[in-house]
Amino acid sequence: MPIFLPKEPSRKELLLTAVLYALSDEIRLGIVRQLAERGEQACGVFEVDRPKSSLSHHFRVLRESGVVSTRKDGKTLLNTLRREDLEARFPGFLKAVLKG
Repeated sequence: MPIFLPKEPSRKELLLTAVLYALSDEIRLGIVRQLAERGEQACGVFEVDRPKSSLSHHFRVLRESGVVSTRKDGKTLLNTLRREDLEARFPGFLKAVLKG
């Protein structure tokens, strides 16, 4: 079965409310912190004690809000923090979130 990745919002389509919602969950915030520390990562390497279906939901929320970008490399999904887009749209926001 092919993996379908929904369209990610462009930089100008990023909404603060969507980003805040995505980061309001401790699991998603932990994923973002790991991406900030380690760079691009495959879905399966995150230190999250949740079922795969729950983890898929969290990545979907992060992707649809524009916090992360996901690309397919063969059968692997690689996630990247959209640091530049978030900084351009909401200067200083990500730095403040990652500090806390």
